[in-house]
Amino acid sequence: MAVRTASFLLFGLFATFHTWGAWANMEMNMEDRVEVYKGDTAQITCMFTSSEGIGGTIIQWFYVTGTGEKQKIYYQDSMSQIVDRATQFTERISVNGTGAPGRVVLTIRDVQLADETEFICLIKGLTDGASEGRTKLKVFGTPDLPTIEGVQTGISVSEVSPSKIGTCEVKNGFPKPNITWYRNNTPLQSVPDEVEVVPSVTSESSGLFSVTSELNLKVVKEDKNDEFYCEVSYFVPGGTRMTETHRINITVFYPPTAVNVWVESPKGDIKEGDSIELHCKDNGNPPSSIISIKRLEENDIDGQSHESDVLVLNNVTSRDSGVYQCTSIDSDTFEPMYGNISVFVHFLHAAVVTPQDTIVVAHGEEFTATCNALSSLKTQAVWLKDGEVVFKGHTLTVKDATFDKAGMYVCVVTVPEIEEMETRGSILVNVKGPPEILKPDNTEIESYDTTVDLSCRVRGFPAPKIIWSTSDGQDLEMASEMMTEDGLQSRVSIQVTSDITASCNASNDHGTDALTFNIKTPVNTTPPPVTTTTTITTTTTTTTTTATATTTATTISSATVKAETAIPPKKIRKEGSGVIIAVIIICILLLAILGSVLYFLYKKGKICGRSGKQDLTKDKSNKDNIVVEMKSDNTEEAVLLGVNGEKQSPNEQGGAYLDVQK
Repeated sequence: MAVRTASFLLFGLFATFHTWGAWANMEMNMEDRVEVYKGDTAQITCMFTSSEGIGGTIIQWFYVTGTGEKQKIYYQDSMSQIVDRATQFTERISVNGTGAPGRVVLTIRDVQLADETEFICLIKGLTDGASEGRTKLKVFGTPDLPTIEGVQTGISVSEVSPSKIGTCEVKNGFPKPNITWYRNNTPLQSVPDEVEVVPSVTSESSGLFSVTSELNLKVVKEDKNDEFYCEVSYFVPGGTRMTETHRINITVFYPPTAVNVWVESPKGDIKEGDSIELHCKDNGNPPSSIISIKRLEENDIDGQSHESDVLVLNNVTSRDSGVYQCTSIDSDTFEPMYGNISVFVHFLHAAVVTPQDTIVVAHGEEFTATCNALSSLKTQAVWLKDGEVVFKGHTLTVKDATFDKAGMYVCVVTVPEIEEMETRGSILVNVKGPPEILKPDNTEIESYDTTVDLSCRVRGFPAPKIIWSTSDGQDLEMASEMMTEDGLQSRVSIQVTSDITASCNASNDHGTDALTFNIKTPVNTTPPPVTTTTTITTTTTTTTTTATATTTATTISSATVKAETAIPPKKIRKEGSGVIIAVIIICILLLAILGSVLYFLYKKGKICGRSGKQDLTKDKSNKDNIVVEMKSDNTEEAVLLGVNGEKQSPNEQGGAYLDVQK
């Protein structure tokens, strides 16, 4: 028994030393970690070398549970390959490689967050012993885009403790993402009583993490323009990534330190007549609601106050210039603050012309006039006559005065620096001298009218006296007389029955002048004839008749009637020619109608003892054309002419008014 026991001990020691030696001969190599995204496929490689052949090699895969225990998930020897049942990897793993090249790969499909653990590869040989290697599987989940939300209410700088600025949140990341706050590109770290960053982590049912971070800050006035945002960093296979939120501002409440007053309109210089709009506002946030504007009168700082932050002054004058003060009262401390502004209204007073109103200068002499206007700015002046610029400058000097230089001179004073600042003055210049009648283009007048209007314009000072007279020594009564800048203008109406001569006679203390008009009336001149043609067509069952009437002659040819009416020469007024033409046309129409009626009666045999059935072809050669001539003398004689121009007696004319060929 003792011998058997000793034998077993010796065999055990031999086997132990033999295994240790084999262990020493087997080498294994595995990666420290394998990283994949959630849902992807992971491959864990086990590399080994052994002095034995492949026939006796056993390969096993394990994973470490949450309690630290090893759980086998795969077994392989020369005879079999077995995936352990009832593990979290049973349906999702596979192993390739037989160990011949010394490489075995564990493939895990659809990797889940719970798969993040350590995997063990164990290789056993018949004589070399066993060797194992370990690889950690890291699983990553990309989080959603981060969000940021700032506080909607304002934050007062008077708060004692830090106030909430905003909240950042990032959801569904793995491993847990990190949030960092920034102010104007500078990261914020927690500082007691100044900056507080409060993070919180939520584990979702999916195993992913959601992280929230709240920023609290003791604000100052300068924070009103600051930008705050969050940066989120998270792990991915092979490294880390970062993303940022959009930037937010906060509303900071702070007391005012100054009061501002400004002219909102007009922009630039102010001139008389403008409307001024003054605005007032302190630099606090929010601005004070207790605010007023008033003008500080000289030696009176208690001027009338306007309880508003806007003051409007309409149609200002230079008297509105002065200092305007704005008062703002802090709604918390009720302490007043003041701001002032100086307002200056530029002015341009009325132009003053010297001499005033009127100046009289002798013909050929020199005269001078000055024009100035009191203004807050430099001015310039121009002189106008009849709308044209005749001189530039404040002093007008005219040498060798003539009637052409007499009249109204207008001085225009402007301020070059400000548009629309303008004032005007005027002076009337009279040039003493004998009358001078301005001769019209034509003094020879020919008129068909019974009344002729004549006009006479006279220059001279003193104003001349105008008398109209005719060649037979009669004085004419003036129709109108009007003063002009340099004299008079007179009009007269003359009844014209024959040729006449009319004269305009002007005189004053310095001399006289006259102008003669010759008026002719063409009494014996015959106006050109007026010709009007009217065509009348009459239709029967067998014959068509056309009557044409003119003012010169009427010809009847194959049912065509023409009538001529001669108008004796007489004096015709221009405006009466239209009525005469109308009368002539009516007469012609009546003659045409009369010819048609006569023809109709002739056809019916009602006149001249002839019947409608009479042979009209008889004596055709003598009655082809019949001319009827109507004369306007006192006898009203009517003569019918034959084809050869021979007169026919009235007895012979009885049946020859109309001749129609069938």
